[in-house]
Amino acid sequence: MPKLSVWLVRASLVYFGIGITLGAVLLAGRGLANGPWIAGLRPLHAELLLYGWTLQLIMGVAYWILPRFRTGPERGHPTLPWAAFGLLNLGVLLAALGTAPGSGPSGMLLGRGLETLGALAFVAHALPRIKAFGTR
Repeated sequence: MPKLSVWLVRASLVYFGIGITLGAVLLAGRGLANGPWIAGLRPLHAELLLYGWTLQLIMGVAYWILPRFRTGPERGHPTLPWAAFGLLNLGVLLAALGTAPGSGPSGMLLGRGLETLGALAFVAHALPRIKAFGTR
């Protein structure tokens, strides 16, 4: 498995662990005294699982499994996918901080923008590798 795929999958598993822990706290909060701080964890829970875990896991597996090139670097130049990894993680962290009570919308908007740039960078890298079966 390529190094970038390993990093993407490992990072996604970290977000998964944190996200399901927050989910457990949210579920426990329903049965216990549900303080207002527990309800404030729901956007953070969604952010970490949707973008941190799911999107990053998809990118890691896609980078590994998409067809390779016959000449040059087998998966293409690695600059864009590594930039996508950095942008996505920075975006998830900023958007997660933007979900904190009392934080303005600027952190969330900047985080979403970086997540989008990361996804677009990955798509720009992956598009040339997507081809019909049997074509060169």
